[in-house]
Amino acid sequence: MKPTPEVLTELSQPSNVATHSTTALVGSVDAAGAEDDKKRKEKGLEAPRRKPKLQVISAQEVGSFRLAPWDVLHTLGRAIALARRGAGRGLAEHWGSLKYSQALTGGSDAYMKLSAEGRETADYYKALQSGELGIGFALALAKQILSRRYPRHLVSIVPADTALRAGWALTSRDKGPRSGYRYRPRFFAEVWKPGEPSRVFPIESKGNHSNAATSHDQLASASAHVEAVHIGSWNETPSLVFSTELPMEGPLTIHTLHFDGRDGWLSRPATSASRNLDHCIEEENFFPGIQPPAEGDRASQPEPGFHVTPERYEWFRHVLARTAAAGLTAFAGDSEATLQYLTKRQGSRHFTGFAHAATGSVQDAREKLLGIQFVGTDHVFRLNRTRVEAFSGVAEDLFRHLEQGRVEQYRHEVYARRTTWPVDRWDGTWRGPVSVDSDGTVLAMRVLTS
Repeated sequence: MKPTPEVLTELSQPSNVATHSTTALVGSVDAAGAEDDKKRKEKGLEAPRRKPKLQVISAQEVGSFRLAPWDVLHTLGRAIALARRGAGRGLAEHWGSLKYSQALTGGSDAYMKLSAEGRETADYYKALQSGELGIGFALALAKQILSRRYPRHLVSIVPADTALRAGWALTSRDKGPRSGYRYRPRFFAEVWKPGEPSRVFPIESKGNHSNAATSHDQLASASAHVEAVHIGSWNETPSLVFSTELPMEGPLTIHTLHFDGRDGWLSRPATSASRNLDHCIEEENFFPGIQPPAEGDRASQPEPGFHVTPERYEWFRHVLARTAAAGLTAFAGDSEATLQYLTKRQGSRHFTGFAHAATGSVQDAREKLLGIQFVGTDHVFRLNRTRVEAFSGVAEDLFRHLEQGRVEQYRHEVYARRTTWPVDRWDGTWRGPVSVDSDGTVLAMRVLTS
């Protein structure tokens, strides 16, 4: 059993992460999709609609990719903060990322791979571990790609189901007209700058403990998921798809492709007033379906999916901003602050009511990390029989804006600070790994000494 201080040190050490985006990969994914369509046809099943043409992502955007395991866990933790009850409801949501504290290994001159414990876990929980770690790696790489593509913008990751529920009923539990379509992207990446139109990229991430052939199948499936949301014109929504291959031996590899559509811009129509992001979201009941272009004089039948048409741009930008804010306050453990940002169908009820003291968490912790004051929530648990403390939070000055519903002010200030966040992954005073993200969040862990 590895000493806990050694585990914490390794969590902060960055490694190279292998990425793969080539024309050969495009061909393999196209072939996997065609084979899947053939099998469906033989069974009398309808083939899903996929992106018309996936493309290679340039080496300038995916290359020189380095991560520390702690960065991966921070990215995963942020992504799933709204998945159920959020960090504000207890250790269970924190544990979604912290349980992988010993799953990855690497080194300054090595490529990241599964550790001995990660390989052992994969024997029992293959789908769960590969899927969740795949989220962490995919979104970390997505943020690098889009930040390099749009260096003067910030990138926010928003869970797609939560955002879509503000306008559409997705399951039988939701009130409203349902599409019955099971394909949806897992996340949206909003690339934004105050005062300018933002651009939205549907993202689908998958993972496996098998091989590259499995990743080809997963990317073909992912292509159908991102195709289910159109923003603007027919077949012009840019998107990113990922499959992280985590083999039992050797380095992990993130296979990735994209679709370079011309739309996805949430520009404000000339007849529409700009929305104040501090105001609550109006929950809508849009009829599901994507409208293709007319064929001659005849209107085409809608395709299954979800269509953000121009008259919905400002509404959708509003939804994305406030859903992102909900994820931030949930990560900091503040249920009351989170409640204000979600509609009923988005899950506001999960952040109301009593949380038992043994399982709930509240925004009641303050820590100074890497010279910045953060507020958030903490949990104590055992790592290799040693008691450790995990802390997640948001920079205090930014959190106060979110706490009071000032999303506009938060966005202006976090944008102004986008190049000032520390890049260190260890705080000597805290005595543990620390990860600070451009959205102002932090994840930290240390051995508990008292």
